[in-house]
Amino acid sequence: MGPISLPLAPLLLLLAIGSASWFSGRLAGPAQSLAAGNAVFGAGLAGLLTARLVHLALHFDLYAASPLSALDIRDGGWHGSAGMLAGVAWLAWRGWRSPPLRRPLGGGLLAGVLLWTGGTLALQAPGHDTLPAIELVALDSAGATTLPQAARQRPVVVNLWASWCGPCRQEMPVLAAAQQREASIGFLFVNQGESAATVNAYLASQGLPLREVLLDARSALGPAVGSRGLPTTLFYDAQGRLVGAHMGVLNAAALEGRLRELRGNP
Repeated sequence: MGPISLPLAPLLLLLAIGSASWFSGRLAGPAQSLAAGNAVFGAGLAGLLTARLVHLALHFDLYAASPLSALDIRDGGWHGSAGMLAGVAWLAWRGWRSPPLRRPLGGGLLAGVLLWTGGTLALQAPGHDTLPAIELVALDSAGATTLPQAARQRPVVVNLWASWCGPCRQEMPVLAAAQQREASIGFLFVNQGESAATVNAYLASQGLPLREVLLDARSALGPAVGSRGLPTTLFYDAQGRLVGAHMGVLNAAALEGRLRELRGNP
């Protein structure tokens, strides 16, 4: 919405489920249209619920300290393969109970998978899988640098942010705390389009002891990494390869899960 980033993957998934339901209903004909469409929607809900619950079970320790964070689905915590298996199992069960629905449900499943796969591939912009050599300025020294130089062959978390961005301000304390405790992972806070005076004033007003704050006066990093809004957080390994990305607010559980992947102990 404007410069605020909303992830497209959940919208694509809902579109795939809706399209699969519609197509299944068309294949079933007037008499079974409603039953077929509802079965596909039921499969989608079962898959989403299972994907979330399996993720929570596998990362229980991340949510134990703050159980209500399990309800914050913005963290991107889903176990895709478990959700897919649950959805397929639901459709198989419905088809076993009602043989006339087998062909429509199979067709709807195929249509949904094709739309999801094609849309996912279309959203993956080529050439954005390594640290781009964008010229930046270090806030503390006003010296010119690039992202690969700032990364210094470390695993790094690159956060694109701005002081006017509400979601950016919401997640900043979580990122700041992680920077303070992480010794082997770098955190690069790349401000988009604001002056040094504005950034310094904001950090001082919030009491945020951030290190490695970089200024991107031309807001060139967003287009270079395929990001269309803020906040965006990218995760690179020590070789500068992109291993993960998060659009929108990061909570503590989601961030720790990503950091475990960077450390090599998911």
